[in-house]
Formats: sequence, C-alpha cells, structure tokens
Amino acid sequence: MHGAAPVLVAHGTRSVRGVEMIGELAVALAAELGVERVPTAFVDVLGPAPSDLLRELNNVPAVLIPAFLASGYHVYQDVPREIADSGHDAVAVTPALGPDPVLARVMRSRLRDAGWRPGDAVVFAAAGSSDARARHDVRRAAAMLGDLLDTPAPVAYIATGTPRVADVIAEHRNSSTGRVFIASYLLAHGLFHQRLHESGADGVAEPIGAHPAVVRLLASRYHTAARELVSAAA
Repeated sequence: MHGAAPVLVAHGTRSVRGVEMIGELAVALAAELGVERVPTAFVDVLGPAPSDLLRELNNVPAVLIPAFLASGYHVYQDVPREIADSGHDAVAVTPALGPDPVLARVMRSRLRDAGWRPGDAVVFAAAGSSDARARHDVRRAAAMLGDLLDTPAPVAYIATGTPRVADVIAEHRNSSTGRVFIASYLLAHGLFHQRLHESGADGVAEPIGAHPAVVRLLASRYHTAARELVSAAA
C-alpha cells in the first residue's frame, strides 16, 4: 500500500447477483492489495456515491478505481463531478478497466467455458453508449478479442446503438448454418446480460466478473496511481 485509500467505482445494477459480483471483486481486490476492505461507490442506481465515500475519508489521499469497460460519460463526467462535489483535494483516478488485453484473455476463457470452439462465430456484445469515445474503446476491445480468437468479433449493442445483438445473430442465421456465440463485454450480471440469453445465440459467455487476472489488473492500476499521488504531494 502507498498510504492512499482505494475506492472501487462501479455503475450500479438492480440485479442482486450483479451487486454480489461487484462485491466479490471488491473483496478480491482488498486481498490483492493487502487491506481490510475496498469500499465500493456507484455512479447510478445504487449508493453510496463516490463523493459520499470521499467525504468520509476526511481528506486522506484516495485512489478511485473505475470498474468501467470503456471510458464514456461516467468516466469523463460523473467521476470528476463526484470528486469536485466531495471537496477532496488529494484524489487520483485510474484509467477505465477496459479495453485491455487482459480482458480479452478473460473473455476468451469465458467463451470456451460456454462451449465456443474454433470455427464458431462470435458476436462481441456491449451495453452501448452515446459517447463516441466509449464506442471507440469497445471497438478496440473487440479487435483485441478477435485477434486472440483468430476470427472476427463484430460489435453489437444491447441497449444503446446499432446494430443490436439480436439483429446480428439473426443475420448470421440467415447466412450460415454454423454456431454463433456471444462474448459478453459486461462486468457483472444484470438485465443486459439476461437479454443476451434471449437473442437466439447457441451460447452466451459469462460476464467478465471477478476473474483473478482482472483483480491483478485493478491492483496494478491502483499502485501506479497511488505512487503518482504520493510523488505529487512530496
């Protein structure tokens, strides 16, 4: 540890299992960092908000760790606003969790667990965003997965943007008799992941979740940000 308090920042979900998965990620990250706990803040749906947790720290240096798979509105707008609202003046923010080759490797593992085999088609399913920077991040993530699988992984969206996942699956059905699997570019279970199971694919990979490689990635991001925060204060 570097004397900076880690705070995990997640989107929030009404799914009980989704909240549990974020909790599992926070517990695993605490163990990786060697601390008693890593509190979790949410930018939507649930509380506490990041500003709430930052105020509780009483200006103890803090590192916010966004568990977002792309750098969209939440990273560029919500997180900075929450820091400003808190009045905390010693806060560092790590980059968004994705895109990253580590996530691509986890997604490949999840696909294999779902029954995907070389020769099967893959659809890269993301929640979607109106932010062009987030969509760019998603395309980069899909390219990373496609390179690993040595097969195209076209992007499709669950909620915001086109093409929609179900439409891409239907197009595949019309042009091929081969199997098609969905690579879920989601961190945790929730309504979006549930929709993937209703899209007509032969299999749906589990969300990325609290995979040990993801935990190590978050820990590495924390250490880098905390060192920079300490150096800046020296």
